Amino acid sequence: MRRTLRLAVAQSTVPEDPTDPENLRASGEEIRQLLHEASAAGARMVQFPEGALTYPSKHVMSSGAPGTLAAADWNRIDWDVMRAQAQAVADLAGELGLWVVLGSIHPLTPPHRPHNSLYVISDEGTLVARYDKRYLSHTELSYLYTPGTAPLVFTVDGIRFGTALCIEANFPELFAQYEHMDVDCVLISVMVDDAARAVLAQAYATLYNYWVSYSVPAQFGATAPATIIAPGGHRLARCSAGSRPGLAIADIDLDAQDAGIDIALRHARPWRRTARAGLYESHIVTGDPRSDTRTSF
Repeated sequence: MRRTLRLAVAQSTVPEDPTDPENLRASGEEIRQLLHEASAAGARMVQFPEGALTYPSKHVMSSGAPGTLAAADWNRIDWDVMRAQAQAVADLAGELGLWVVLGSIHPLTPPHRPHNSLYVISDEGTLVARYDKRYLSHTELSYLYTPGTAPLVFTVDGIRFGTALCIEANFPELFAQYEHMDVDCVLISVMVDDAARAVLAQAYATLYNYWVSYSVPAQFGATAPATIIAPGGHRLARCSAGSRPGLAIADIDLDAQDAGIDIALRHARPWRRTARAGLYESHIVTGDPRSDTRTSF
C-alpha cells in the first residue's frame, strides 16, 4: 500500500487583538473557509500558523499603562468565543474528514499563564494531541506564556509528524531530536515576518532529509509565503508571494520515485545516521599524529 498524504499548508490572517471578539470570529471564519478549499483540493491534513485564531500583541495584552510592557491581563480575552471558534473548526474538520493542526492559545488554571500551542484535531473532529511551545522569546516568557516541556510526534496514515513553533526554528537541537524520533515531516508554524526563518526551515529539510512545512500568517506572506519542502531541500509547493490567505498543497509520499527525494530518503538519511553512530571510528589513526613524520612537508 502506498504511504502518502496530501498536506495543505495555510497562510491565514492572524489577528493580534483578541480583546475584540469579532476578530476571533473573523479568523475562525477564514480558517473554516480554507478548510473547505483544502478539502476540495483533496487534502488529508491542513496546517495553520502560530496563533491562528489569535496571536496577541504584547502591548494589547499588557496590564500596565498604554504603550508599556507588563504581565498580560488574560482576563481581557473572551475565552468563551475562543473555545467556540476552536470547536467550530474541529466540528468542520470532522465533517470534511480532515486532520487539522491549529495554532492557538491554551489556557491553564489561573494564576498560571497559558501555553502557546498547536492543537492536533483528528479527522473525526476530536482534539487528540497538543504541542506546547518549549522555547519562548524573551517577551513571551517575561509577559505572556508558560513554556512547554516535551516534543510532540503523532502519526496520520502511517506518516510521522513532529511540531515546532516560530522562534524554535532557531534551536537546531529540536530538529535533531525529531530526526532521532524518526519523523517523516516537521510542521513549523510561525507568527513572524522573517525571510531568514523560512531559510532555516529549508535547511532542516536539507540537513535531516525529512519533509518540512512552513505555515505563516497571510499578512507576512509577501516576505516568506507558506511552503512545503521535500527531503533534501527542494520546494514542492509555495503560496503566491502576497499578503493574501492561501494554501500550499503537496503530497508527502514515503514511496516517492522522484530522484531527489529518493536519494535524500534512502541514501543520504541512512548514511548520515550511520556516520553519526561511529562509522569513522575504526578508520581513525590512533596516537599523536605529530610524532608521525609522514605529516611533514
